[in-house]
Amino acid sequence: MKVKLKSKQRGITFIGLLFVGGVLAVTGVVVAQIIPTLIELQAIQKAVNKSREGSSVQEVRIIFDKAAQIDDIHSITSRDLDISKNGDKVVINFSYEREIHLAGPAWLTMKYSGQSK
Repeated sequence: MKVKLKSKQRGITFIGLLFVGGVLAVTGVVVAQIIPTLIELQAIQKAVNKSREGSSVQEVRIIFDKAAQIDDIHSITSRDLDISKNGDKVVINFSYEREIHLAGPAWLTMKYSGQSK
């Protein structure tokens, strides 16, 4: 009967496997909560770019509000937009924060900002 030496054995222990699985599960939960905020950021950027078609501040806000209703945007409203003119072009800036509760007193705060193209 041949005895294998412990130094030649390879692999991961069950406790190590549980630890790695736990870290991957927590990371997956956090990423699953971040992805909707990134999708909403893309919808906001699209609505802001579409809002540039307006010639006055009121028109820009109306166009943004309509796009926000269609794309289900809740993080920002047309009142939160900073609208200015640069020559002939309308420039729209926005910024907002999103907080995701992790556990207990721990929160993940993400700050988003952008401007029209």
